[in-house]
Amino acid sequence: MSGFIAGLCVAILPLLAAGFWLGRRTARPENSGGLGTPVEHATFETLHTASLAAPPLRAGLNEETARKSARRLRSLLGTDALCLTDQKDVLVWDGIGGHHRTEIMELLAGPLESGRGEAFPLTCDTPDCPVRWAVVAPLTVDDRVHGALVACAPRESAVLVRAAGEVARWVSVQLELADLDQSRTRLIEAEIKALRAQISPHFIFNSLAVIASFVRTDPERARELLLEFADFTRYSFRRHGDFTTLAEELHAIDHYLALVRARFGDRLTVTLQIAPEVLPVALPFLCLQPLVENAVKHGLEGKAASAGRSHISITAQDAGAEALVVIEDDGAGMDPVLLRRILAGEVSPSGGIGLSNVDDRLRQVYGDAYGLVIETAPGAGMKITARLPKYQPGVHSAGRLIRE
Repeated sequence: MSGFIAGLCVAILPLLAAGFWLGRRTARPENSGGLGTPVEHATFETLHTASLAAPPLRAGLNEETARKSARRLRSLLGTDALCLTDQKDVLVWDGIGGHHRTEIMELLAGPLESGRGEAFPLTCDTPDCPVRWAVVAPLTVDDRVHGALVACAPRESAVLVRAAGEVARWVSVQLELADLDQSRTRLIEAEIKALRAQISPHFIFNSLAVIASFVRTDPERARELLLEFADFTRYSFRRHGDFTTLAEELHAIDHYLALVRARFGDRLTVTLQIAPEVLPVALPFLCLQPLVENAVKHGLEGKAASAGRSHISITAQDAGAEALVVIEDDGAGMDPVLLRRILAGEVSPSGGIGLSNVDDRLRQVYGDAYGLVIETAPGAGMKITARLPKYQPGVHSAGRLIRE
C-alpha cells in the first residue's frame, strides 16, 4: 500500500506542475465559471483530463488502452498530434499527420534503445501539413522501455519537450501500477490454487482408508496416523501468513510421508539430508510439499506392487546466500516436452500435483531466475531443484508453530 501511495504522489505531482503551467499560459483577468482563479480552473481541467486517461492505462499498454487514452493525453499537451507506440509499432495516432507513422518508428530506434527522450525534425512532402517536429519520450517500467509517447508540433519547443517528458513519466507510473496489479493478481490466484489443489482428494481418501485399516488390528497405530493426518491438514489449510520456514515445511512433509509410508510399507524409502543452518529460511507457504507429493506419485503410485521399492531423496544444503533444496525420485519420470507444457500452463497435470503452481509462485516472489529446475526423462526418474534466497525483502514467515 505504501508503494501505491508513493506511486500516486509521483503521478500527481507532474500533473500539478503541468496544470500550473497551463494556468499561467491561459490566465485571464476575468473569473472562469465560478471555479476560482484562472490558474485553479486550468489545474482542475488538467487533473480531470488526467483522471479520464488513467483507467485505460491501468490495464497495460496495448492498442485498445492506447486508443482510449490518446485523446486525453493529447489534450494535456495541446499538440496537433500524438501517438503511443510499443517496441515495434504505432499503437494509436491521434490528430493530424498520420502519414508520418513510418518515419516516426524509424526515428524511435535510438530512444527506445537508450531510454532517453529526443526531439527530431520531420520530413514531409505535403505542403499544408503542419506536423514538422516530433518530441519522443520513452515509457519505462522497472528500467525497461515498453514504448514511447510522441508529441508532434509545427515547430521545435523547449516547453513541449519538458511537458512531454512529464506526461510520459506519468503514463509510465500508470503502466507500472498496472504491472503491479497484474503481478499481485497472478500471485493471489497461484496461492489460492495451491491451497485448494495441493491436498488432493485422492490422497485424503487413501490416508483415511489406511487409518481405518488399523482401527481394529492396531488401534494405537491408527491413533498415531490420525494425529499425523490432523497435523498435516491443519498446516495445509491454515490461513495465517503467506510464508513459512523451511523447518515448518519439512515438518509438514514428515507428516505427509508418515501417511504415505503407512500405505506403501517397505516399498518406499526416504532419505533426508538437511543442513541445520537453512532451517530458518523463509519460503512461500506450501512450496515444497507438492514437490514431494509429485515424487511419490511418479515414484510409487505409477508402479505395480511387484515392481519393487522406490526411493525418494530430499536434501537441503547451505549455498552461501541461498538454500538449495533438491527432491529426487527413481520413478517413471516424464517426457520433457510434456513437462514444459505443464509448466507453461498449456496442459493440466494429472492427479492435481501442482509443479506449475510452485514454479509460478517462486518466480513471482523471487524473480524468473528462481524458477524450478527439473531434470527428467521417461523411465529415468525426476530431480527437482529449488533455489531459495536466505534474505528477500518482504519474505517473512508468520512465526507461528504448526501445533496450536
